[in-house]
Amino acid sequence: MTQQLAGHAPAPVTARMENHGNHMLKVAMQTGNDLFARVGSMAAYEGFVQYEPNPPAVRQIAKDWMTGEGAPLMKCSGDGLLYLSDYGANVVVINLNGDGISVNATNLLAFDAHLTWGVERVKGLAKFAGQGLWNTKISGQGWVALTSRGKPIVVDCGGGEDETYVDPDALVAWSPNLKVKGKRSFRAQSLIGRGSGEAYQMAFSGQGIVVVQPSEDSTDRLRVRG
Repeated sequence: MTQQLAGHAPAPVTARMENHGNHMLKVAMQTGNDLFARVGSMAAYEGFVQYEPNPPAVRQIAKDWMTGEGAPLMKCSGDGLLYLSDYGANVVVINLNGDGISVNATNLLAFDAHLTWGVERVKGLAKFAGQGLWNTKISGQGWVALTSRGKPIVVDCGGGEDETYVDPDALVAWSPNLKVKGKRSFRAQSLIGRGSGEAYQMAFSGQGIVVVQPSEDSTDRLRVRG
């Protein structure tokens, strides 16, 4: 039986964060290099790892999550290997090299605690989406793990004049330097977009990337894991 399961054993550690298959994140934990992770995402761990729900650094920002798009976080610290997942969603690992990313809160799985982060409202969308969209902006030198409902596509906006249009319910993350605006479609309104029954998209332009998931189920945005 051991030989039959050998192909599922953990691979040697090669980085702070890496995938174990498509649906699980493996984090190499070290004392002094803490991690923020989605509450309830711990699947397994080896070694000595401690968890602190709702740490002070998170409480300071929690007031901005009253819109229902929040991602309750716990602080993980210690030494060992930590495995995280989110209901079988695909996991995408990003190594920030002094740059940043703006993440839909429901797609945020984990990130290095030393990174600079905060919750911000996406400008230019209030008239299309009621109260607008809240995202978590993370920047600095370190690791971030995102989730996607299915294998995502990463679109390079290219820096040209053409805009990239995304259904808000399919959006995972984007480069924070991109310009964002809402666009309403007046034709074929019943065919475009699913989130609110109203045909509008988010338009991105500039130099950067947009991460899009194949699932457009708007309930994913509102589900918070306990």
